Amino acid sequence: MAYQQPLCKWRLYFGPHLVMVVFLLNFFLNVAGQIRYSIPEEMKKGSLIGNVAQDLGLDLKRLRSGRARIVTGENNQYAELKTDKGILVVSERIDREQLCGDVTPCSFSFEIILENPMELHPVKILIQDQNDNPPQVLYPVQTGGSLVAEMVPRSADVGYLVTKVVAVDVDSGQNAWLSYKLQRATDRALFEVGSQNGEIRTIRQVTDKDAVKQRLTVIVEDNGQPSRSATVVVNVAVADSFPEVLSEFTDFTHDKEYNDNLTFYLMLALAVVSFLFITCVVVIISVKIYRWRQSRVLYHSNLPVIPYYPPRYSDTLGTGTLQHVYNYEVCRTTDSRKSDCKFGRAGSQNVLIMDPSSTGTMQRIQSEKSILDEPDSPLEVSSV
Repeated sequence: MAYQQPLCKWRLYFGPHLVMVVFLLNFFLNVAGQIRYSIPEEMKKGSLIGNVAQDLGLDLKRLRSGRARIVTGENNQYAELKTDKGILVVSERIDREQLCGDVTPCSFSFEIILENPMELHPVKILIQDQNDNPPQVLYPVQTGGSLVAEMVPRSADVGYLVTKVVAVDVDSGQNAWLSYKLQRATDRALFEVGSQNGEIRTIRQVTDKDAVKQRLTVIVEDNGQPSRSATVVVNVAVADSFPEVLSEFTDFTHDKEYNDNLTFYLMLALAVVSFLFITCVVVIISVKIYRWRQSRVLYHSNLPVIPYYPPRYSDTLGTGTLQHVYNYEVCRTTDSRKSDCKFGRAGSQNVLIMDPSSTGTMQRIQSEKSILDEPDSPLEVSSV
């Protein structure tokens, strides 16, 4: 009995610890190998990262029954688990420079946990850098209000260091490799730029014939695909005294402002002329289209033609255009067949009203006409 009592004490003492050890062993035995995915930065939201169910050898029922989810990840907001499809997708745009800064390689990790039984699957995602940032020029500083110039004495020899262009690229790897190139220069035979270090040096002896004001345009390019670039302007003063430099570059500043204003006004004038020209063309085309449509409407219309009657004329019972009351006076002589007609004497006497239902009136008119046509007829005055 003395032997069994200490045994019970040992069992009581190690009991909780043994349970914990068994639980930890069971937990770690169910931890699978880590899976890795490599994706480029700046992927759109909802883009596919990887098929978790296929890579872990799990079916969709196991993911749903085990309530699979992402845990213990500091940056798990960038990834989302779709348990209905068993895939990982991007839940937020990933900016490598914001996530890792200068640290390479850039990655973030999290775990996918399942219950009943408990399983833990570590996931690591590597972020590939994309050339999404252009180089940034640190020196010389580009200021809009003041003009900075580097001085070169006229006694400078070949290889004289004028200045150095300093630039950086926040991208990583080969995307951050920079090269320098001289794009334009006042005198290309006087200066050169180091392609790797950005140093501007003289390539010949400076002479008195060289202009005081020298303007160099340097392009800084990275090694990405496609490459990005930045442009920097370096002003160089070839002179031995500061007053000479000051006077020359004051005029240079005024010339620059004048050129900028001239360019602005030229662009404004071009825009106004272009606007007026386009407006005139549109108006002319609109008028022509309107006239063409009007002519087409009149051509295809079936409306009756309404005649125009002058004033003091009216249609007499629908058969003519004479006024209801109007006198005609005919004068004839015995020795002439010429007659003079007078119109416009209005009156109510000797008025003949035509009746379309009777033919006597027309016969009387014809008879009077035959009498008037006779050569020996006396002077007659008839009213119709």
